[in-house]
Amino acid sequence: MSTVKNPAIEPGVDSARRFRNALGWFTTGVAVVTTCAGGGKPIGITINSFSSVSLDPPLVLWCLDKKSDTLPIFERATHFTVNVLREEHRELSSRLARKGDHSLDDVDVVEADSGCPSLKEALAHFECEIEARHDAGDHIIMIGRVLKFDHADDGRPLLYHRGGYQMLPPVG
Repeated sequence: MSTVKNPAIEPGVDSARRFRNALGWFTTGVAVVTTCAGGGKPIGITINSFSSVSLDPPLVLWCLDKKSDTLPIFERATHFTVNVLREEHRELSSRLARKGDHSLDDVDVVEADSGCPSLKEALAHFECEIEARHDAGDHIIMIGRVLKFDHADDGRPLLYHRGGYQMLPPVG
């Protein structure tokens, strides 16, 4: 069994990289958050910072980097949809994670009652109204009140671990 090092967090690039590497040991699911603010075109951004907050009322959260080119859109948005990705969505996830093209023009979507698109092939959808935004260091925490949700009956999630996509081992 290996021992866990316990270095102090010190300011600097090396410390930030080590911190990020340590966080990388926590495997997360991958989702795309979609919105359509101010009558603009629907957009999506890849995230792995998604979590449930409360069952009553139903609340979820995700975090957006303050340097994101989508920040002005999400600051104006009143609603968003969290779409949990399938293993097959690796290419879409990579494209929507990069700055620049967050267009959903080539993606099969369904428009929700709020006007936010849902990715038709996602494993789960959580249509939300923004409940709160909280400043948190270099990110904004977006808390959404879930208005509607649905999920697939089968499929396998896309995972992220130690800086790359991962897949669950075959069942059986």
